[in-house]
Amino acid sequence: MRTRSVLREDHLLFKEQVDRFVATEILPHINDWEAEGITPRALWRKAGDSGLLNCDLPPPYGQGGDFGHAAVVIEALARANCLGIGFSIHSDMVAPYLWNFGTQVQKDRWLPRMATGELIGAIALTEPGAGSDLKAVRTRARRKSDSEGDGYVLNGQKTFITNGVNAGLMVVLASTEPDLGARGLSLFVVEEGMKGLGKGAALRKIGQHSQDTCELFFDELHLPADHLLGRENAAFEHVTQELAQERLAIALRAAASTEGMLDEAAEFVRNRKVFGRRVLDYQNTRFKFADALAKTTMLRVFLDDCLAQHMEGSLDSVTAAMAKLNATELQGQVLDELLQLHGGYGYMAEYGIGRAWADARALRIFGGSSEILREIIGKRF
Repeated sequence: MRTRSVLREDHLLFKEQVDRFVATEILPHINDWEAEGITPRALWRKAGDSGLLNCDLPPPYGQGGDFGHAAVVIEALARANCLGIGFSIHSDMVAPYLWNFGTQVQKDRWLPRMATGELIGAIALTEPGAGSDLKAVRTRARRKSDSEGDGYVLNGQKTFITNGVNAGLMVVLASTEPDLGARGLSLFVVEEGMKGLGKGAALRKIGQHSQDTCELFFDELHLPADHLLGRENAAFEHVTQELAQERLAIALRAAASTEGMLDEAAEFVRNRKVFGRRVLDYQNTRFKFADALAKTTMLRVFLDDCLAQHMEGSLDSVTAAMAKLNATELQGQVLDELLQLHGGYGYMAEYGIGRAWADARALRIFGGSSEILREIIGKRF
């Protein structure tokens, strides 16, 4: 692999630490967690102890690194074919909302426990009838009347919530001024154990089985005023601000997954024989690998530039949308070709390519579907 100038020596040293953690604490157990449909909370504590959570926040809220360190964790998990481990949602999506929009009291209350893995975070934006279309959000947070005290009352439902079963803290999007549509949305912090919070059973998915995903229900859930995150009716602005990092994180996952499976598939075709010849000895196979390597190398150069821009604070929303679109679409194309080269073995659960192929499909949907991203990019013209 080409030298990546975006990663400094401290990033590379951290990569060795993260790779060891993945090899010793995750890979020996990932098949069991896939079967169980959830990652144990004990793993989160170990990840916190090893410095893998909230990498780019200062102590005690995180590990004191930058987004390059976060990228190392994202890529290590993806390259090892562990897309179901939900660290990135927790560290790179939930924690930044608290850090960027929370009060000092809110940061002190929740972020240190997220850094240690004691508190697992989830973000609850999507509803059964509202995904990318924020103005369609039906979850309501009404201000309490004078007789009820200060705060809000939350009612509604969220779905497809990653880390939802394990989550002790949920950042929830709700409408506070329905007449204003997307401009009348606010963010709230809901904690596990609050009266009126319900969690559905873990949802069955076609991939990422070790990632616990569920529905959340809010039934007259009373929230103190200090559980409002950011400004009231400013959630659209807050969410938009965080999308560039979210989409870059997804793009990095997709690219590293593709690179990891390309290496694994190359080993397979070197050893697998068909009609007395190695699969790699067929020109068709070599051409497939040549195309995949050329495209993934070009993608990596682009993503490293995006990563460098983001670490400098200059990554714009359109470039981030292009990163996610290119990475996830290419991931789907390459993994499908690699599965085909495995023949019938590619469809067997014991081979990693099958899990990678199924796990990858969601990446073209969440964080902004490919269709939404094309709309965003197309408006540049």
